[in-house]
Amino acid sequence: MTSKFLPAGDWIKEYKKKDLKKDFVAGITLAAYGIPVSLAYATLAGLPPQYGIYGYLLGGIFYAFFGTSRQLAIGPTSAISLLIGTTIASMANGDVQRWSEIASLTALVFAGMAIIAYFLRLSGIINFISETVLVGFKAGAAITIGLTQLPKLFGVQGGGDNFVQRIIILFQQIPDMNMSVFLFGTIAILVLIAGEKIAPQLPVAILIVILSIILISSTSLKDAGFKTVGVIPTGLPEFHLPALRIRDVEGVLPLAMACFLLSYIESVSAGRTLAQKNGYVINPRQELLALGVANAAVALGQGYPVAGGLSQSAVNNSAGAKTPLSLLFASATIACCLLFLTGYLQNLPTVILASIVLVAIRGLFDFKEMQHLYKINKQEFAVVMIALAGVLIWGILAGVLLATLVTLLLLLKAASKPNVAFLGRVPGTKQYTDLKRHPDNEKIENVLIVRVESSIFYFNVEYIKEQIWGKIYSELIPLKTVILDLNSSPRIDIAGVRFLKNLFLDLREKNIDLKITEARSDVRDSLRKEDIESLVGHISRSVSVDDVVMHVTQNK
Repeated sequence: MTSKFLPAGDWIKEYKKKDLKKDFVAGITLAAYGIPVSLAYATLAGLPPQYGIYGYLLGGIFYAFFGTSRQLAIGPTSAISLLIGTTIASMANGDVQRWSEIASLTALVFAGMAIIAYFLRLSGIINFISETVLVGFKAGAAITIGLTQLPKLFGVQGGGDNFVQRIIILFQQIPDMNMSVFLFGTIAILVLIAGEKIAPQLPVAILIVILSIILISSTSLKDAGFKTVGVIPTGLPEFHLPALRIRDVEGVLPLAMACFLLSYIESVSAGRTLAQKNGYVINPRQELLALGVANAAVALGQGYPVAGGLSQSAVNNSAGAKTPLSLLFASATIACCLLFLTGYLQNLPTVILASIVLVAIRGLFDFKEMQHLYKINKQEFAVVMIALAGVLIWGILAGVLLATLVTLLLLLKAASKPNVAFLGRVPGTKQYTDLKRHPDNEKIENVLIVRVESSIFYFNVEYIKEQIWGKIYSELIPLKTVILDLNSSPRIDIAGVRFLKNLFLDLREKNIDLKITEARSDVRDSLRKEDIESLVGHISRSVSVDDVVMHVTQNK
């Protein structure tokens, strides 16, 4: 029972001493990566910088005990930070305290949703948002995030509530750009990119943070118009419930739901990727509980929603993490920094945080995948563009929901018009395949063999009926038998059963027999409940299409 709710029990029992050093180094490396990134993401969320650090500190501790991934790193992500920042802006009315309380309340509601989903076994919700939708969503989020950070890079105020306004205002303010800030940020970006390629194992971001603090603190750059993060409170977060309640904040429920979906999808996707690389599997249902508990802890510790991001998890994995103990080492390192080093961060220029974000979001825009989808499937590419445009025009939540709705409509359209194949015998065999794809197949005289390549439900029955009768009417030689191969139909509902019953009766009026072959167990059960066997005869999985063909041709 303990390992069911606390998977940490399993890896603790099996822990190997040789992994301790690897987990320790990975934890220190993750903290070195996470501190500057979390500071940057917190500003993206419109919150004081320390709130991002709290997310890494608390989220990692609780995920380590409840999660099933051994390399997944929990903390703020760019997409959720942007969603929090853009959505809460209209709720907080410029009140910083209310802003932070809404962010914590969102994490608490998120936690409740995740835990409820765990007990209701709703881990399948991840399947409702396709990878195609995520490609477009991430690209739109990357552009949106970039537009929020470019003003900091240029040293201008920026502004605007949507994609078009931000671009217009940015271009209007470029003539007033601060060249010192711009050069400082550009150099930081180039060093970060070079560091990723040349020495990916080094914590380049933290080195840049340290160097920039030294330069701003000890040179004339402090008088060149650089904005800094200001004073960061020393000490660990205080634990308390958010001062606001759900009824106090209109719109917090859809915001929490959006954060929950994005977090769960991103976490499970990253977790599965790392699990495959390291030779184990994760439990998607347990991940619901792990994210719920982690976000509950973050909410009580003044943070905002966290997730298992692929970038920070990749850092953890590449640094050698073998178990979630690396997260505990990372949290301990972050705690030490909060207790003893926050005084040094007050002179950290915000342009450095913007540079870190701009470099981090590069991976969100997957141009190669877009090109690939355009070449192989124009419909999937259209979904990507809908998600991208939706995020840019209406925001992250509306963009994802719009693209998901379009995807579901396309799936329903495809399901409503399944392939109805008419079969012929492969020469010299007992196999039967689609005559349309294999015109050299042997057509059986006076026999029509039909295979419906989908479940038979109320929304596709009419289409299937039209295809079958259209083929019957087009036959030049009178038919004596129609053989319905249900091997490719895993399910059938009451409308489908009654369709088969009516098909039998209508064919009998034309002196044509209907035979059903190779029906699966669930389909056989449904047909027997409606007493179809009394009409068409015994329906057996073991009776093949060829068995029926041989029977009807020998009894002509």
